[in-house]
Amino acid sequence: MSTTGQPYLGFKPYAVDPKYRFAVPPAWRPASGEVLYLLYSRTHEMPMLKVLTQAGYDERVGIVDRSDKDEATKRRLKGSLAMLCREVSINEQGKLLIPKDLSEKAEIKPDSEIMLVGRHGHFEVWNRLHFERSQELEMNQQDELGIL
Repeated sequence: MSTTGQPYLGFKPYAVDPKYRFAVPPAWRPASGEVLYLLYSRTHEMPMLKVLTQAGYDERVGIVDRSDKDEATKRRLKGSLAMLCREVSINEQGKLLIPKDLSEKAEIKPDSEIMLVGRHGHFEVWNRLHFERSQELEMNQQDELGIL
């Protein structure tokens, strides 16, 4: 997984089972015992979940710490990050359980298709229809750097 600096790349459909679990691609699995965080988020006004390693979580905290915000704002931002994250792990079969309340917020239903989306330093879990809409919006944005 990304603990060695390997980026998360690509996107692929996966299935959520009746217990809100899905198989994580082997290349994206953390080392045994490593903690992951599910971060409830929104992109293009659509809900999804970001899957962060400890390093990814720490990076976000560091961004806040290095910002020019006042201390009260930094505490509020770090508190919001902590509140929106849920500690999870991958079981022996390589599956990650999405807590029911987060699956409802992200509009992910049991026995449905989701999209796992690599975003370089983390990966995202999307309801398939929301991902398709988000991808359309992203492909229609200006590519100022000429990388797409």
